[in-house]
Amino acid sequence: MGKFFDDIKPQHQDFIAAQKMFFVASAPLTTQGHVNLSPKGLDSFRVFSSTRVGYLDIVGSGNETSAHIRENGRITFMFCAFDGPPNILRLYGKGYTVLPTDPEWDELSAHFTLMPATRQIIVADIHKVQTSCGFGVPLYEYTGERDHAAKWAAAKGPEGLEIYKAEKNMVSLDGLPTDLGA
Repeated sequence: MGKFFDDIKPQHQDFIAAQKMFFVASAPLTTQGHVNLSPKGLDSFRVFSSTRVGYLDIVGSGNETSAHIRENGRITFMFCAFDGPPNILRLYGKGYTVLPTDPEWDELSAHFTLMPATRQIIVADIHKVQTSCGFGVPLYEYTGERDHAAKWAAAKGPEGLEIYKAEKNMVSLDGLPTDLGA
């Protein structure tokens, strides 16, 4: 049932654009390290080309993806159909972090609506795409986005966000440095 592709086809891009949520997975090289799997939303994912994608990453309680891709580049994205025909789409790639101070920032950030809690853009060069049936994924009804991140960031303010990132986002659970902490 699963099919593999070397790049993102137009039908994959259409499916991605229709999804309200995706998941990102990364892991350190050490077998004792923690595998990270995070849900994402907020219209934050973009397909830049048939082999390059990125998502706008906001400040959170950790920064595992940045630390893992800084160490080894490995990243996987997964999109599931929660309505309509069943489908799962995975994108396998090598990722890197783009910070507001990086040369690529202006070009890439123009693809997004920046939020007060914007931390970085995670970019990935995709080398394999997989589709599978999704028969076991339940149906859900989308009712809207949460506004908690925006309210939290507004309450912190720019200086408070920088302090929070310095306290919570410089190293992974396993002590790996993130690009913020480099």
